[in-house]
Amino acid sequence: MATVELRFSAQPEHVRTARLVAAAVARRAGVDEAVLDEVRLAVGEACSRAVGLHRSHGITEPVSVALTEEEKAFSIEVGDRVPDPASAPATPGAPSGASRTGPDEPDHGDDGGEDEMGLAVISGLVDDVEVRSGADGGVIRMSWPTALAAVRR
Repeated sequence: MATVELRFSAQPEHVRTARLVAAAVARRAGVDEAVLDEVRLAVGEACSRAVGLHRSHGITEPVSVALTEEEKAFSIEVGDRVPDPASAPATPGAPSGASRTGPDEPDHGDDGGEDEMGLAVISGLVDDVEVRSGADGGVIRMSWPTALAAVRR
């Protein structure tokens, strides 16, 4: 299993670089050429979301991207360092687990509409997507089958 890891400061101009690297690694991993635009767009949305979250919360740590070539799939994880308020220790008098989003969606703060739109775009582009968040930040994991996997079916 080969992995390429990127870390970049939360600046919008770095999102393009992440998209280009993701497309190049996906191509090398055997992702179908017809799907590469979807990979590029999904990574762009996920990285833009992470950059926006970092900037709106004043986080100076880098955004992380892990591109992993597995036997039958190619996966990308885009991570932010914005802690999920629902996973923070309870504040006296606050309802436990209070969140502005649904129970299965991370609540990363005041950018709800833009955040939800980005997640909707990603979900429309990627069949296999998972969004997680916790005290250490959030991760969007996306994966696509490789050509090798399609041949084995």
